[in-house]
Amino acid sequence: MATDNSKENLVLFPKTLDYYQIQLTRMLETERYGDAKALLLFLLQCGGEAERHHTEWQALLGWLDAAFPTAQSGSLPAGLADASEDEEDAREEEDWLRLQVEQRTEADREYVPRLLEALAGSNDPERQLLALSQLAHVRDPEAEAGIRRWLAGEERHPAVQFRALQALRKMDSTEPALLRRGGESIALDPADVPLKFEDFPPAVHRVLEKVKQAAEVSDPSLSYFAEEMWKECAQAAFGTPIYRRMSEDDEGATDVWSAALHQFLLEKLHGATSDDAVREQYGITDELRFGYEQSLRWLRQYAAEGKT
Repeated sequence: MATDNSKENLVLFPKTLDYYQIQLTRMLETERYGDAKALLLFLLQCGGEAERHHTEWQALLGWLDAAFPTAQSGSLPAGLADASEDEEDAREEEDWLRLQVEQRTEADREYVPRLLEALAGSNDPERQLLALSQLAHVRDPEAEAGIRRWLAGEERHPAVQFRALQALRKMDSTEPALLRRGGESIALDPADVPLKFEDFPPAVHRVLEKVKQAAEVSDPSLSYFAEEMWKECAQAAFGTPIYRRMSEDDEGATDVWSAALHQFLLEKLHGATSDDAVREQYGITDELRFGYEQSLRWLRQYAAEGKT
């Protein structure tokens, strides 16, 4: 179980929290009680918005332990819904949203201006993401121009900037987009932006696969955090020198990022201080040590900035 200190660091976006709630419901409906127990243990380690549900989750976990004491989960990642089912649900939701946006745009001339106002007038990342998810389906030059102005203005949360780039790609935008990152202005081509995690380079996927394999036996709960954290990090780093390092098709680079991600999660989950075991597990030699420490430093910095 996570310490109180680690709970403060394990904060999920509301949409992520909703996703796990849906998965929990599916597990109970399909009598996957072992998987439900594992997911509840994970959720009870999360702070922030999740803490409002802790009493409810603790009671449900107690009931499952009493009613199904022998139900156990194997690998936690396998406890989530089938990937093909998730993809189908996502496509259906995307189609429904596209239809709704098209109808609203035709019926209400002020709909797009209100979305742009919501995007520019809020500092709440969740509200910005909600506005962008709708703007992505608008076929209006002013919508594209509004997103571009917003990106080129002040620096935003990297995950939200990435979503804005995805919106531009869905609009079939062809011109490079300017955005602020690390106090500098950079230009990125929306056509290069991955629309889903599967579109990221193979090297990015290998890091996650390696950490999941390592965690299967020693710390299954770490896989949940690894997937969520690594996907967000890949999005946040897109277009930066860090992203180029993440994407290097080199076994040493994969080991460096895998070890850094594993150690970072151990620090957050369990307050780990020593990294000797992790460096040995991933074969971090003296030659790779500097790159490993650089990667770990970036992960810590990103996590700290994401809380501000």
